[in-house]
Amino acid sequence: MKKPLKVMFLCTGNSCRSQMAEGFARELGTGVVEPFSAGLLAAGVHPRAIAVMREAGIDISGQSSKEIDGDLLRTMDIVVTLCTNALESCPFTPNEVKRYHWPIKDPVEACGTDEQILSEFRRARDTIRQRLAQLLQELSG
Repeated sequence: MKKPLKVMFLCTGNSCRSQMAEGFARELGTGVVEPFSAGLLAAGVHPRAIAVMREAGIDISGQSSKEIDGDLLRTMDIVVTLCTNALESCPFTPNEVKRYHWPIKDPVEACGTDEQILSEFRRARDTIRQRLAQLLQELSG
């Protein structure tokens, strides 16, 4: 059996987008990927990210927010940046590490009613799930 590929999801605070990507990858990518996530800083896992992932049947409440570890990053097979800030600030990775960039608007910046803000978190969640499904199909194909 083929060894799972190590995939690191990066965003600014490792609180929302990268946490959701890690959660989906852990659930949907079993045997295909070994997921990790990190951020330029560790801002804690956002309660709304936990809530919208729970709606999708995935519990990310046990995940923790981490800063990028350059040594760990260099051991990855794939690095996925989920925002331009992470793309521009990500430490160097060797040429053999495949890079993907999924610029997904940060729902943490959303304003409005609670329902409007949750709608932005759901939008980010659903976009991440779609992108991840495409990646997993590519990797499994």
